[in-house]
Amino acid sequence: MLTPLLEGLRDSAVVNLGSAVTMVVDDSPFSLELTMQSLLGFGIQTRWPCHNAPEAMDILKEHTIDLLIVDVEMPGVDGVELVHWLRRSGLDPNAFVPVIMTGAHVRKDKVAKVRDSGANFLLTKPFSATSLLERIVWAARDSRPFLEVGDYFGPDRRFRSIKPPDGVERRADKIKLAQMEAARAAQAPDAGDPS
Repeated sequence: MLTPLLEGLRDSAVVNLGSAVTMVVDDSPFSLELTMQSLLGFGIQTRWPCHNAPEAMDILKEHTIDLLIVDVEMPGVDGVELVHWLRRSGLDPNAFVPVIMTGAHVRKDKVAKVRDSGANFLLTKPFSATSLLERIVWAARDSRPFLEVGDYFGPDRRFRSIKPPDGVERRADKIKLAQMEAARAAQAPDAGDPS
C-alpha cells in the first residue's frame, strides 16, 4: 500500500530525483539547511548550496544544474533579480532550468515580480516536504514552452491547460467557481416566489 505522499505522486514514479544537480540559494543558514535536508529526504543531494545571489551567479556561469531553489528575499541581489538574470543570461542549458522560488510573507506585488522573473513556481515558507516534492515533480514534468515577450523570458505564464498537483487548488479557480455559483443562483427562480 502506498503512503499518502506517494499516492498523490504515483504518476511521477519515472522522475529520477537522485541524479538531479541541484542548487539552493538562501541567505538564511537555517532555511538553507532545512531545504537541503528536505531534498536529501527525497534522495536529492544539493551540489551547490549558496548564501547569496552573486555566489550562485559565479557557479551558474561555470556549471550546469538541473534544479534551482532560491529564496525571494535576500540582501543585495534578491531571488527575483537572480532568476531574471539567469533567464536572460544566455547560459545554455542553465537559462532553461526549472526554478522554484521560496519566500515567507510574500506580498501580492512580489508574487507578480516572481512570476515575471521567469520562475516556474513560488512556494511559501514554511513549506512541507510534501509541497516541495510536489513542486519539484510538477516542475520536472512542466512542458510549457519558453517565451520571450518584451522584458520577459521564461516558461509560458498561462496555466489553464496544466492541472495542479493533487490537493492543490488555484485561487483563480476558486474565484471562478464562486462566480459561476453566484450567477446560477441569481438566474434560478426564487423558490419563495408565489408567481
